[in-house]
Amino acid sequence: MTQNKILLVDDEPAFRELASRWLANQDYHVKTAGSLEEARKIIATFDADLVLLDLSMPPHFDPQVTLGSMADFDGRPVIIITGHADRDLALKAVALGAWDFIAKPIDPEMLAVVVRRAIAKTTLERELNQLKQSTKPPEGAAAYIGHSTSSQKVRALVERIAPTDVRVLVTGPSGTGKEVISKTLHDLSHRAAKPFVSVHCGAIPADLLESELFGYVKGAFTGAEKDKAGLLSLADGGTLFLDEIGEMPLAMQVKLLRVLQEGTFFPVGGREQKHIDIRVISATNADLLEKVRAGSFREDLYYRIKGVNIETQSLAERLEDVPVLLQAFLSRLQNQQVKNLQLSAEAVQWFRDQSWPGNVRELKNALESVASICPQGQITLDDIQLLYPNVQRTNQTQNRYPDTEETLDEQVKALEIRLIHHALEKSQGNRTQAAKQLGISRQGLIKKIERYGL
Repeated sequence: MTQNKILLVDDEPAFRELASRWLANQDYHVKTAGSLEEARKIIATFDADLVLLDLSMPPHFDPQVTLGSMADFDGRPVIIITGHADRDLALKAVALGAWDFIAKPIDPEMLAVVVRRAIAKTTLERELNQLKQSTKPPEGAAAYIGHSTSSQKVRALVERIAPTDVRVLVTGPSGTGKEVISKTLHDLSHRAAKPFVSVHCGAIPADLLESELFGYVKGAFTGAEKDKAGLLSLADGGTLFLDEIGEMPLAMQVKLLRVLQEGTFFPVGGREQKHIDIRVISATNADLLEKVRAGSFREDLYYRIKGVNIETQSLAERLEDVPVLLQAFLSRLQNQQVKNLQLSAEAVQWFRDQSWPGNVRELKNALESVASICPQGQITLDDIQLLYPNVQRTNQTQNRYPDTEETLDEQVKALEIRLIHHALEKSQGNRTQAAKQLGISRQGLIKKIERYGL
């Protein structure tokens, strides 16, 4: 187990020796300094969890100067030590941010209590920050958030195929994160430094889609007063994301097929052939094979874009992801507009009990709406009822959380513990296999095991 670190700053060598030896016997890692200048040098390389600071330090022996030096310890808890049991100085030290105040001669038992409480505060804050970091919107394949089996499979597949140039078709209901997956594939590829160009095939009118994709030359049609590069040219070297490709008109499907086959195209009205190097990722919420059978989607194009198929599930099929998604969205909101916002247990359960036909997108919008009327503190079921009047406290919710006021952080922690236990049982204690099941590194799993004392 990692030792907690303490920096002891006192100008009396005998006291430093005695106190540091006693603290070391209490299993703390202690470094000492005989002056403020020495303390500043030590703290630059010694990540102390706590600072014990004598109030009267050389060269000035001025308590005001010493109190002002607390800012040099970067927010670490500071316990002020003094040979003068002065209540006014004690109050001033606390008012300026000291964790506590203890007078010489020091009672070892009293010091033990004060140090233990301060260390516990530091440890708790660090663990909460780590938990928030682990559930905030992460980078890489983990950007597809969730602990469910389906989410883990998606992340594993994304990590495997992202470095390649294989074409990908992402399918699934609207609002399930298809564009997030596509952007992640780009970000993890060798094309990451090049553009990611997104085209919604159903949002652009059919008569404009060709010129938007291929661009045009001056005079190609009325209003074409100068050459314009199309989205294909803008994506050169990078990734072209064709969202809702099932809505692309048949005439454009033929022209897109030629681009995929040959890597070339002609701008509208142009005679000079353009060469491009792009990776194509497509997405749809439609059944493309059904469209092929119905004659509204070309079979040859379907097999050109399919490559690897990544299928997303509706949120209703992975409700265990809801608490983690909520925490991630709260983290984003706190970075943007609100502070210290949490969800009560009943509120989390309400979010889990909904069917969310709009999937993750609808969940996110609902949380943002509720957060807008509760800019700080804890979101409760009463807050939700202001926007959703039909909300009721069901017996299921009451029985599940009879007397608890757990925050979302606490529930996420409990969920992580359950998932870790399950993965370890399933892998018969093999941490490497358990880490793979959880979609995290082996070292990350070990850190969580140590953090939660499993």
